[in-house]
Amino acid sequence: MKKILIILILMFVILAVLIAFKIQKPLEIYSETFQAFEKCKKICENAKEKIDLSNGPCLANPIEGLENWVCDIAHNPRIEIDNLPENQCSAFREGKAKYFVELDPNCNLIKIYYKGTFIYSLK
Repeated sequence: MKKILIILILMFVILAVLIAFKIQKPLEIYSETFQAFEKCKKICENAKEKIDLSNGPCLANPIEGLENWVCDIAHNPRIEIDNLPENQCSAFREGKAKYFVELDPNCNLIKIYYKGTFIYSLK
């Protein structure tokens, strides 16, 4: 009886750890994504006071503190100028950064690209 109780407790602990890990991972992804968006929006708001964003420049290549993220400006709907390499973040094009936040020239969110998926997109 004592062995069965110990086995059940051990199974419960293992199950609890697995569930906690499964919950923790999405929270980490959400936290990192939200942090990238917040930083990108702040960079955009500061930049829009100083430079013209109508040509859709890359604003952070990468985002400081988030080396796998870039912050790019584009139009919604997309226009030809958005497809020019000089208006795209080279770190993402070259594979140095894996994820991006894309805002319009008014600093509104267009899309967030994370691990091969658009996790937020207006399209």
